[in-house]
Amino acid sequence: MCQPIIRYPGGMLNLRWCTLRSVLILLCCCLGRVSAQHAEADALDFLHGLSEYEQIRRMLPDYMQREAQTLIEARRRTLAISTPEALARRRDYVRERMLRALGGLPDRTPLNARTVETLQRDGYRIEKVIFESQPHFYVTANLYLPAAGDAPHPAVLYPLGHELGGKSNPTWQQMLVTLARRGYVALTWDPIGQGERVQIYDDDLRGSKLRSSTTEHTIQGTQCLLTGEHVARYTIWDGIRALDYLISRKEVDPARIAVTGNSGGGTHSAYLAALDDRIKIAAPSCYITSWHWMMKTLGPQDAEQVFPGWLADGLDYPDFIYAAGPKPYLMLSAIRDFFPIDGARETFREAQRFANLRMFEADDGHGYSKPRRLAAYDWLSQNLRDREDTAPETQVAPETAETLYCTATGQVATSLGGETVFSLNRARAERLRQNRLPPADSASLAAWQGKLRAAAMARSGFQPASGPVPSTFYGSVQRDGYHIDKLAYESEPGILIPSLLYIPESGPARRPAVILADGEGKAASATAAAELARSGLLVLCVDLRGMGETRITPDLNDSEFYRYFGDYEDGMTAILMNRSLPGMRARDILRGLDLLAARDDVDPSRVSALGRNSAAVPLLYAAFFDTRLRSIALEGMLLSYDAVVTTRIHRLVFEQIVPAALADFDLPDLAAALAPRALWISDSTTPAGAPATQAEIAQAYRSTVRAFQLAGAAGALRIRPPRADDERAAQYYHYLFNR
Repeated sequence: MCQPIIRYPGGMLNLRWCTLRSVLILLCCCLGRVSAQHAEADALDFLHGLSEYEQIRRMLPDYMQREAQTLIEARRRTLAISTPEALARRRDYVRERMLRALGGLPDRTPLNARTVETLQRDGYRIEKVIFESQPHFYVTANLYLPAAGDAPHPAVLYPLGHELGGKSNPTWQQMLVTLARRGYVALTWDPIGQGERVQIYDDDLRGSKLRSSTTEHTIQGTQCLLTGEHVARYTIWDGIRALDYLISRKEVDPARIAVTGNSGGGTHSAYLAALDDRIKIAAPSCYITSWHWMMKTLGPQDAEQVFPGWLADGLDYPDFIYAAGPKPYLMLSAIRDFFPIDGARETFREAQRFANLRMFEADDGHGYSKPRRLAAYDWLSQNLRDREDTAPETQVAPETAETLYCTATGQVATSLGGETVFSLNRARAERLRQNRLPPADSASLAAWQGKLRAAAMARSGFQPASGPVPSTFYGSVQRDGYHIDKLAYESEPGILIPSLLYIPESGPARRPAVILADGEGKAASATAAAELARSGLLVLCVDLRGMGETRITPDLNDSEFYRYFGDYEDGMTAILMNRSLPGMRARDILRGLDLLAARDDVDPSRVSALGRNSAAVPLLYAAFFDTRLRSIALEGMLLSYDAVVTTRIHRLVFEQIVPAALADFDLPDLAAALAPRALWISDSTTPAGAPATQAEIAQAYRSTVRAFQLAGAAGALRIRPPRADDERAAQYYHYLFNR
């Protein structure tokens, strides 16, 4: 029998002849913990007030930080670029990894570009242009052209950041007009979610349903991740097609093209320079830093700025510069930027050894401020016209947003309609759904389950564990007919799972056991756990990492990002490392299973599990990965990943996603692959958090029903709509866990 290891303040015991329960009682007596904690008997979140609390509430972010920094340091140690050939190999590697993360790029299709109006101004003109970067995916753009000088002119591609107003933002106009007056052709366009290109448009609000463009980007970014694409696939392709349009103009010299932009525009300046050799020089502003410092400060930013597997692939910010090589490259940085200046300097120190790189710092904050604009004018002139440009900048009177509109209503959604990121990604999801073929007959069921298991493990980044489960004991609480042991067990180094072990006072020597994981934390399931314990079941209630007592700092609840995405920072950090929160939390559940299986009072052949709310998806993965869980109940689980990509807005599903899952499986497929084990699904929820209807549930789980029929276990599957208010949980829990 596996010997459980119990840690307690002051030491460790290896147990050979004693049962786990008897040793816990012995420890309570020896240490006096029961009487010391008697006053807190009702505080089931038992780490509050103890020295461990401050550490455990930062446990997941600290763990992610360590894991990420380990990968960053490994890159630093192994990076070797000593020759032009090595730089070329690095460039090719970075580009390949970028394109893989993007899900490839769309096909080139006709731009169907048209100028809808021209504004004549002093020393320049503005053409209001609409083109299609993909069929019926309309891009609204402004082209600034000099009124004097001989064509063809050097040209500047000017992607925009997240500032308000899209292409009409006064700072952008200041720079674009100045460029045109100095003899450049400059093209800018509204990014998705901004200006005239709101993607999640609301007729009543006459704008986006969401408060910020970054929230809209990340809503759609989550949907794209599920299909194996990336929201930056759309933004980058808009930029590449904008470049196609720019060099199609007779006024432009295609041999003299630059790209520059600030913040999100700096991001896309780096992306476009890395992927398109038609761009000859690059000058991203307020973007380039280092992941070493980003992880220590801001963490991952919105969806378009984070590539899955970037850290796992040994990549960092300097790699954008290598991928752009050997073109001249200017880093424009702000000393007081929220993108850490220490990271920018760190990247500059590394990349200047291998690239044609310069850096300009201004002692100001985030934005394309005047000092950086002046540095950019000079840099552009030196590299595109072989002369300095140190002329002062003349103040520009900005046009109104309405004056620069390319559409009649100021919105593509209401003037032109067409495609959105949502509609294009939904079409991709439909193609993937058609390719995910369920087993045709009972003979093919086992092979299908095996193939699916391998795909789910790889996609989720699940890391299995084995061996004894170290744990720490925090005392007992006596109840009528059972008692509760408080403990925390180690899922992996640095990850402790606070738990409550409900132990009936009477019953057989070896009894069935239940693992209960609730997205709201173990204390939220106290009533259900008590009823199960009174029914004679041993119950282990767990706080999976990032849930319950280990939830991130509460002040993040005030942010819009938190309200839509929950623990976005840790979830996206996991994705950077080719892992996922569902995969990590599945491991937490299975280490709890290991702990139970090692107990003398547990029948290891009769261990079941219940997952509630946001803990249901991790439990589904855990049950799929480990057949020792004999029966499973999933309450309040997300209806499906497919529902996420076919519903315009979702809330609090980010922690439950696995990138590219829909290329191989959906949640109902994982449920189907549990056949013939007993499975109960109830109270499924939509991506927005509402109860799913009976019709939605029936549609989503058709293949699940079919798989259980093929396995000859139709009676083992129960799928229920929302329960009546007066229905007690134990009525069906007890049925399931005693099958």
